[in-house]
Amino acid sequence: MKTSQASPDVLRSRFARALSTMYKAEMPRYREMSELVAAVNSETRRAHPELGRERADAGEPDRLNLERHGAIRVGTPQELASVRRLFAAMGMFPVGYYNLSTAGIPVHSTAFRPIDDDALRRSPFRVFTSLLRLDLINDADLREQATKIMARRDILTPRCRALLDIRDRDDGFDETLADEFVSEAIETFRWRGAAATSAETYARLQSAHPLLADIVCFKGPHINHLTLTTLDIDAAQGALIARDLAPKPIIEGPPRRRCPILLRQTSFKALAEPISFADGASGLHMARFGEIEQRGAALTQSGRALYDRLLRDVYARVPLPASDPVGFQHALDRAFAAFPDDMDRLRREKLAYFSYVPAGGDRASTHAPSPRSLEDLVASGFLRAEPILYEDFLPVSAAGIFRSNLAETEPGRAVEDDDRAGFEAALGAPVVDAQALYQEAERRSRATALQALGVDEIDPPATET
Repeated sequence: MKTSQASPDVLRSRFARALSTMYKAEMPRYREMSELVAAVNSETRRAHPELGRERADAGEPDRLNLERHGAIRVGTPQELASVRRLFAAMGMFPVGYYNLSTAGIPVHSTAFRPIDDDALRRSPFRVFTSLLRLDLINDADLREQATKIMARRDILTPRCRALLDIRDRDDGFDETLADEFVSEAIETFRWRGAAATSAETYARLQSAHPLLADIVCFKGPHINHLTLTTLDIDAAQGALIARDLAPKPIIEGPPRRRCPILLRQTSFKALAEPISFADGASGLHMARFGEIEQRGAALTQSGRALYDRLLRDVYARVPLPASDPVGFQHALDRAFAAFPDDMDRLRREKLAYFSYVPAGGDRASTHAPSPRSLEDLVASGFLRAEPILYEDFLPVSAAGIFRSNLAETEPGRAVEDDDRAGFEAALGAPVVDAQALYQEAERRSRATALQALGVDEIDPPATET
């Protein structure tokens, strides 16, 4: 008789919890931030009880005070392929390509996450994963030295690799091996305050770019940050300030709105943590921090084009927002007055993605009359439209978070070419198109809802290109 297996969703949920426990133990300030966010969420729910009902109506379990994502940085194509294999066991796949080198940061990235609706509802945890671009480091000798250093390490434990082989053979883990797998996987992301290089080598890499030292000089990709979800990121930012937790001066992403869109993020700045070097010297390293996010509706390509245009206008007016946070916020508010802040308009103007469900009550069991359009069904109360939550990241926001937590005041050399092909070759697979996932989720919900109402397809949505 075959032993029952732990599903990838269960593995992902256990891994996220174990990672959270580890990070809180490693970094007391993050634990303090998690308590602060829980308090903000509790107060926000008391003031706005409808928020909890909306999440329940959308079929989302109450995981508000659990981390929604983490971030790591790897150094070589082999390491990227290793974490891809690790995350695949947990039902996480590479979604999206992010070229942060356009902001002077020598990495490109993807997000490993679940991609189907049920998996996202069970455990939406994701890991933003960046790969070092050594080709953007000008010093050839330093590039060669970094390559040799990273060639000596394996970021997975031997037992973790053996367990992944067992998973491939048996197509999963039983409960005993599932727990062992999570325990071994966590070791890849543990902080160890011992650098694998001398202090001199660390200093050379640090002077070339702080990210280079963080990625190259340690045993593996320690968790760079974990992120908590809040119902009110502005209140959370205020609480960080009140508690002297040194938040970054601006909240990345769109401004505060009645109808949240995409992703807003803030963080406390990376701490200076003691480290020891291979030559016996000691020093301080700044890389790890805590982040808070608030997510809103996923935007269509038209909506995203409008968002990107407005954000470019803001940065043209205030190119260094951290040096003028008040001016940046005013410019952001003024620019985004042009972005509709009403869910019905966002839907009718096809600026955001929506899922459709038959309305509750007596109408749920009543076939709709012959409608002329989907709009007729929504207006007459037969269909309810809910915004689809944005599950991904924003390159400008990610770059802003990166820069605010590096020991540098100016961005590095900006590079426009993205090398997506090189990234996918290192990954060993193409990245999934996030926009296609949202478009398919809307199409699927629409078809299911119309079928439940006994309505043939009407005014089919235009395919985006």
